[in-house]
Amino acid sequence: MVLELNENGYTVSANGITVELFAKEFALLRFLYRNRGRAFSREQLLDSVWPLEYPVERTVDDHIYRLRKKLGPFEGLTIRTVRGFGYCLTVREQAPGIDASPSAQDGELREKMREVFVKYHQYGQGKSMLALARQQDILGYELDPFYSVYVRFVQGDLEWLLSGGDTPGFERAYWLLLIFMFAGEPQDALDYCEQVLAAGLLPPSQHREMEILNILELYALTGAPEKALERLKLTRRVIAEPGYENFDTPVSIAEMLVHLMMGTPDGDMQRMAESIEDLLKAKPFLREIGSYTIVKGLWMLRNNERRMGESLLDEGLGVLDLSGFVPIRLFGLYRITHFCRQFVFKGGEAVRRKYEALFTEEQAHCGLPGNMVRIEAALDAFLKCDGEAEMP
Repeated sequence: MVLELNENGYTVSANGITVELFAKEFALLRFLYRNRGRAFSREQLLDSVWPLEYPVERTVDDHIYRLRKKLGPFEGLTIRTVRGFGYCLTVREQAPGIDASPSAQDGELREKMREVFVKYHQYGQGKSMLALARQQDILGYELDPFYSVYVRFVQGDLEWLLSGGDTPGFERAYWLLLIFMFAGEPQDALDYCEQVLAAGLLPPSQHREMEILNILELYALTGAPEKALERLKLTRRVIAEPGYENFDTPVSIAEMLVHLMMGTPDGDMQRMAESIEDLLKAKPFLREIGSYTIVKGLWMLRNNERRMGESLLDEGLGVLDLSGFVPIRLFGLYRITHFCRQFVFKGGEAVRRKYEALFTEEQAHCGLPGNMVRIEAALDAFLKCDGEAEMP
């Protein structure tokens, strides 16, 4: 059995089962799991899990009791009492010579499962992707290498994206750059994007996506919407080619935000909105529905329709939360807060405070406040080493 420990949500998953823990329960399990098979005294556990705190030995016993109850659904996982000493975590190993998942070697099944992930990806169903990824063992399939990294991005697993285990740094750089774009200052993010594009360090598909889509809103947020409009000429040429059909909607939403920031008249904004709504009827992708609803809400704020604007913003954030794409919801709040900082509208100060507080909360949930310096260091190393060397 292999446990998946998610530090952002303090959850542990295996064999399709996910259990939520409290912070100290999670820290205790993580320590025991990393040192499974070894026995630790209560004093050692206190020193390792409660450093600089002053709990009593009974604290360990209470946490072990609660962990045992919560970990009950995981067969083969046991926290054993070592009489007169402490505790030891044991994980039952698979019988030697027996392959419990022979289907994992089936190439046809692997391709079929990849197709399922592609569909969930298109529809913006991040929670569906995560649920399926967590059931690899029980369903007996091998996760596609791309999606083994992508699901980490979907759940906002920043610690993994920074450290990555055996995954090379250059395979994580794009996702770290996106998170930096969704949380850092727009000008800093734009500088990184332009450097990465100029150096040609990303794989072709990621380079293209950055070039024709992700960079558009950064131009608008840094006060250079005319650059976004110029870049849109290239974007429209590219997405007219076969294979880019699903870019229509996100590009149109980005274009609408650019025009919103430029102060484009309502008549033109309305035409763009109607076009996007037609696209969403044909392709009801959750990410795009949530993103469009937020941009429409910002448009209402620009027109001093605060009640309608806030209602749409909250609805859009709710859809993004439903999608399960943690970084995309973060980006939704990023859009809102930077818009509120740049535009004056009725009730603007109260609206700005509300969404800045939500943005700060979401950043904390993702572990960003203490890791922005690490992300920048990783991106600097990626640029310095021409994308080939391991990031710190």
